[in-house]
Amino acid sequence: MTLPVDDPATLAEVTEAFHRYEAALLRHDVAVLDAMFLSSDRTVRYGVAEVQHGIEEVRRFRATQSAFDRSLSHTVITSFGRDVAVASTLFHRPDTPGKTGRQTQTWVRTGAGWQIAAAHVSMMDSNLVAGQARLAR
Repeated sequence: MTLPVDDPATLAEVTEAFHRYEAALLRHDVAVLDAMFLSSDRTVRYGVAEVQHGIEEVRRFRATQSAFDRSLSHTVITSFGRDVAVASTLFHRPDTPGKTGRQTQTWVRTGAGWQIAAAHVSMMDSNLVAGQARLAR
């Protein structure tokens, strides 16, 4: 059996969920953000300076945050089958000049719709990102 990669309908659904998450993140809509993470003790979120294991830790972290601004680039969403997808993106925040953020999310289809089961966020010097892009060409 071959696992379908990038099924168009699945990609459309996950892309819509990804953009809904991004909009909620920027306006700090805690209710929407909470609903978009899998409500499980197995949910994991590794942030720039923090680690959350389980939805309760994710919720506690989210409650301490506030709205912010950022832009995205080089977003890649890939679906594997019809129930799992990975979204990867770079982000740029005006309050972190000279830094480029990286974000990866594992999305799973649940009875409640598409939800994030695992997420990783990190930052690096922007000049390193640019240098690696030149090496990849």
